[in-house]
Amino acid sequence: MGVLFEPKLDENKPGLLEEFIEKAGGCAVIDGGFATQLESHGGFINDPLWSALCLIDTPHLISNVHLEYLEAGADIIVSSSYQATIPGFISRGLSLEQAEKILEKSVKLATDARDGFWKSVEKTEDHSYNRALVAASIGSYGAYLADGSEYSGNYGENVDLNKLKDFHRRRLQVLVKAGPDLLAFETIPNKLETQAIVELLEEEIVQIPSWICYSTVDGVNAPSGESFADCLEVINTSEKIAAVGINCAPPQFVHSLVQKFNELTRKVIVVYPNSGEIWDGIAKKWLPCKCFNDDKFKVLATNWRDSGAKLIGGCCRTTPSTICALSKGLKCGSLASN
Repeated sequence: MGVLFEPKLDENKPGLLEEFIEKAGGCAVIDGGFATQLESHGGFINDPLWSALCLIDTPHLISNVHLEYLEAGADIIVSSSYQATIPGFISRGLSLEQAEKILEKSVKLATDARDGFWKSVEKTEDHSYNRALVAASIGSYGAYLADGSEYSGNYGENVDLNKLKDFHRRRLQVLVKAGPDLLAFETIPNKLETQAIVELLEEEIVQIPSWICYSTVDGVNAPSGESFADCLEVINTSEKIAAVGINCAPPQFVHSLVQKFNELTRKVIVVYPNSGEIWDGIAKKWLPCKCFNDDKFKVLATNWRDSGAKLIGGCCRTTPSTICALSKGLKCGSLASN
């Protein structure tokens, strides 16, 4: 299959995300692992709701983690709604209204943390920071199932395009209404869910820029085994998707995938891999392995930037210290614009 470039109405007119990246010096830093950072502060996440449980029980911990990443230099913070779904909350005995309010809270906690932090920065006139954007996290259908299928793409014969759109629709509506700057569709494992997201954004006439990130288990294809060329072919026809990339994959896979995505799309490329440790989605535990420390992560991130990635951060098991190292390394020699 040849190079897949999407049509653009105006090649010279940047969108909100592109303008923000330019102000950030050409590469913006996303925050890092959320659930594991919550856990380090005593948050309980060993639950099908994962980090979303803290939205119910300990929202102050979520605010604290957002603040830690802002202080570390994150230009974009991602809401704690990855595993926050209406069916998931209802299954815990909450009403539809309560479930929707919790989803809204996930965005409000992030925007409040951002706004409060920015007020303090403005007082000091510290030009090393940007006023961060807030991305509302939207996990894959597999994340809701909590069975590891976001890393296999195997949703079964009964899951079709319409079922995936129905699953995502109300959560998307609620999160959009809550007022984030961006939408982050994360750990998408197959072409079918990609198609569902693209169609849903059109049907709902969503005006907020979105990114779609895939996981990968082999460093070559989507978890389903489908090629990224096939998946990105769907994305390249959409004006709603501003960026595409990889999250929650081992760092050693990223460089070659950035190069591949550069050949397949003109969308902004976003990458935020995990620490290199391996998550067993069925056993619900991290498997022993050699992880990448902050210094190694910083060196790799510089290579990803130089290869064309413009949004870079960390996923599971990365920490504020990882993001601080990224921010210093990626912005070395330049001052962020406000």
